[in-house]
Amino acid sequence: MSGLYDEILIALHGVWNRRWLALAVAWGVCMIGWLVVSLIPNSYESKAKVYVQQQSILPEQIGITPVEQQQNVDRVRQTLASAANLEKVVRGTDLSQGITSDRDLAGKVAMLRTKIKVVSTQDNLFEITASSSDTGISDGANAKLAAQITQKLIDIFEEENVAGDRDETRQSLGFLDSQVAQRGKQLQAADQRRVEFEQKYLGLLPGAGSISDRMDAARTEINNIDSQLVAAQSALSAMNAQLAGTPASIAGASGGGTTALGSVMAEISAAKARGWTESHPDIIALRRQAAALKGQGGAAAVTGTPNPTYTSLKSMQAERAATVQALQIRKGQIQSDLNAMSERQVSEPGVASEQERLNREYEALKTQYDKLLADREEVRLRGDVQNETGAVKFRVIEPPSVPSTPAAPNRPLLLIAVLIVGIGAGVGTSFAMGQVQTTYPTAARLEKAAGLPVIGAITETVTAAQQLIRKQRLKLFLAGTGGLAGVCLLLVAVEFVQRGMA
Repeated sequence: MSGLYDEILIALHGVWNRRWLALAVAWGVCMIGWLVVSLIPNSYESKAKVYVQQQSILPEQIGITPVEQQQNVDRVRQTLASAANLEKVVRGTDLSQGITSDRDLAGKVAMLRTKIKVVSTQDNLFEITASSSDTGISDGANAKLAAQITQKLIDIFEEENVAGDRDETRQSLGFLDSQVAQRGKQLQAADQRRVEFEQKYLGLLPGAGSISDRMDAARTEINNIDSQLVAAQSALSAMNAQLAGTPASIAGASGGGTTALGSVMAEISAAKARGWTESHPDIIALRRQAAALKGQGGAAAVTGTPNPTYTSLKSMQAERAATVQALQIRKGQIQSDLNAMSERQVSEPGVASEQERLNREYEALKTQYDKLLADREEVRLRGDVQNETGAVKFRVIEPPSVPSTPAAPNRPLLLIAVLIVGIGAGVGTSFAMGQVQTTYPTAARLEKAAGLPVIGAITETVTAAQQLIRKQRLKLFLAGTGGLAGVCLLLVAVEFVQRGMA
């Protein structure tokens, strides 16, 4: 432990012996350091905090989720430092002074990109920071410029979310309107081509769908008609057999009969009472029968009473015969149309493929048209909700203020640090010089270095005149050391005065 103590004393003694060198080095380092510190421009920083409120009640019901809203805010935060937005900042603040060309504007934008910062401190709280350190203007102008930049960034931040959303909605609606009109015209033209094709080729067959579908439906209907026709013909045959075994009149007492003509006229009246018209086959037959009886003078012949059962069976026979006839006519018509369509398919084999192509084109256009209509209504609704309810609201928590002190550099701390570094450099230089020079501060070091025993050491004898000179030199040294510290304190005081003036 004593050896270490001796080494420390020896080192301090060597530094003290070269104290003037240490003082000179300290002064040189401090003067250069203080000059460098004085040349560092002051950077004034202005901060503002903005709270972004997300309205997620109604917007979420139409598809504007909170995640989407947050993504929109993050997108604006990330693009706030884009070249276009920075140009707005430059043109909207005092940075626009002195700009004479696009090159000057680009230089201002590049400089400004390194001077702004937007961070999210919490979920919905953003901190916008802008700094200014232009050496061409005063400290007060730099402080004012920093506040202007921050305010302009806030304006752009709000504009990109509110006005930007409205512009985007308006542009989207305009694009969708044009697309809807274009698709509407194409859909109308496709529908017209399809109608013309159906009128030309498919008007013969009933139903909807392709040619093959309609032909299959026609064949199916013919099969159904065939089964109905078989049943109707069987019913008619049974009715004819039953009618053949039923007498037309019943014999009555003398004087109670009626003429044959009267019986026929009674049947005609009964048929009209059931709603039959003159064009009904039974009415026509009865009229002919009545005319024949009149020509034969049968009005005077006396017959029996008309049989009601016969009359009823006769009506049923006529009805079933009409049913059979209608089914045969319907079958013939459908079979004729089916044959005509088959002939057209043979003569024009591309009809089916043309119809499929027209249907595909129409369905594709209709799907696109419906999708565009739905998208347009959704965009319009979302735009109305954002404009009316305020999907995103901004509130400035801390407005930007003009800073009174520079944020950088911390010049008082740097001045003191330069003083400490200068003193350290002087002491280090003196210590290094003591290690380089071949002197021996103690007899033990001399004995160790020479390898020979040292008989003794002679103490320095100082006269009164020398002591006086040393005292004067000590005072000068203390004055130089104190002056170094005084200059540092003076520079610190000047710095604070300048800050107050700014």
